[in-house]
Amino acid sequence: MFLESYSAGPVATNIILLACEKTKKAAIIDAPMEGGELVLKRVEELGFEVVMLIMTHSHWDHIIDAHLLKEKTGAPLYIHERDKENLLKPGSDGLPLPLPIEGVEADHLMKEGDVLKVGELELEVIETPGHTPGGVCLYLPKEGTLISGDTLFQGSIGRLDLPTAEPDKMWTSLGKLAKLPLDTRVIPGHGSETTIGSESWLADAKTYFGG
Repeated sequence: MFLESYSAGPVATNIILLACEKTKKAAIIDAPMEGGELVLKRVEELGFEVVMLIMTHSHWDHIIDAHLLKEKTGAPLYIHERDKENLLKPGSDGLPLPLPIEGVEADHLMKEGDVLKVGELELEVIETPGHTPGGVCLYLPKEGTLISGDTLFQGSIGRLDLPTAEPDKMWTSLGKLAKLPLDTRVIPGHGSETTIGSESWLADAKTYFGG
């Protein structure tokens, strides 16, 4: 497995390039401002073929370059059904936009238990609503890796004071993640990577973050 994460855009959002080294098939996960061109350059350098674009959720900082990536790669774009509308009409979630963002129509709608295949890699979709209604995490069990979007960060969680946040659902979502193997590597939507075991508060997140 090849995995690189790059921080881009006004709020330092991570864009992830994931690839099967055997087949050279790749997925780009999330699309922050200025991240698209950066990752496309790496794709060209490495000789990868982008076969999938995946949005962990639809907040503006994760989707600004989605239109660019779809236009440049022609790859199908995946998002959860409950976040598809805000991808198509950015800002319809009530979160103010810092600049105009071109909407994109999703090609596929993810749901709990779906398995997305990138070459020989298998990404299991875990529904993790809370930060947004359609937030998801992507779990690669064989590689012991979780791409957590804005559900889980190093020492923290995604904001719950935004227009479409659902705090009660977040606690359930974090409880799911707490059941993963402790040595699972976590690549978040912002900040540095961590492991499930390092976030020992996960199973009792409401106590720490519920106010």
